[in-house]
Amino acid sequence: MTYKLIAIDIDDTLINDNKEVTPATQTALEQAVAHGTVVTLATGRAYASAQALARQTKLNVPIITYQGALVKNLLDENVLYERYVPQEASRKLYDYCLEHNLHLQTYIDDKLYAREENDKLRDYAKLNGTQYYIESDFIKVIEQQTPKLLIIDEPDYLDKVAVDLRELLGPEVHITKSKPYFLEIMHREGTKGHALTFLADHFGVELSECIAIGDSWNDHEMLEAAGLGVAMGNAIPALKEIADYITLSNNEDGVKQVIEKFVLNAE
Repeated sequence: MTYKLIAIDIDDTLINDNKEVTPATQTALEQAVAHGTVVTLATGRAYASAQALARQTKLNVPIITYQGALVKNLLDENVLYERYVPQEASRKLYDYCLEHNLHLQTYIDDKLYAREENDKLRDYAKLNGTQYYIESDFIKVIEQQTPKLLIIDEPDYLDKVAVDLRELLGPEVHITKSKPYFLEIMHREGTKGHALTFLADHFGVELSECIAIGDSWNDHEMLEAAGLGVAMGNAIPALKEIADYITLSNNEDGVKQVIEKFVLNAE
């Protein structure tokens, strides 16, 4: 099989625990592109955060951001695919978070907003290298279009919250975890799987000719959509169970190993 498109998650996949793309992995990315393979990123991060890393790694194609709710071209920043959280769902979510004293944050025009400043917001912003803005009258923000809303709390509690929200918000939204303590809410078509399907069509590539690489449950839709779904060695057990292949960890150049095995040495 000749693979023509590779979609790679960023956190705990492309970058190591020091938040770096190693020189060895960078070389592999460049070799894949030179080989004629489209290499893109597929992340829960905002475009502003993801594009900086994409440019650093010398990619120049559309990238998948906000869990798949936004696909945007790096060259001219043209939006190719966009799905907003339904307004009614956003308002119901806001009311639920107020009632249960949950930290809720959202993105408007690629800027991160929260109702109040706290350690959860500060830690998240530091983790993603993102500037944030405080809006005490948060309903003003909620009533604007957003690709993603995010709740931060303890993992076990978020599992219970997710059950409540799936019942409250219904089938029009997609709810997933990017990390154990991040619960993310998007449009039902705001998944990495939907975005990968769109990009494959955009480039005239069959899904069977795609590789998807990730580590968390929010990656499972794209692993299932791709011809070759790859879980990192450090991936959660549930993702490894559905993967076609398990590579090395993010601290062992797992992405490089996939590129060398399935793209560069495939012939």
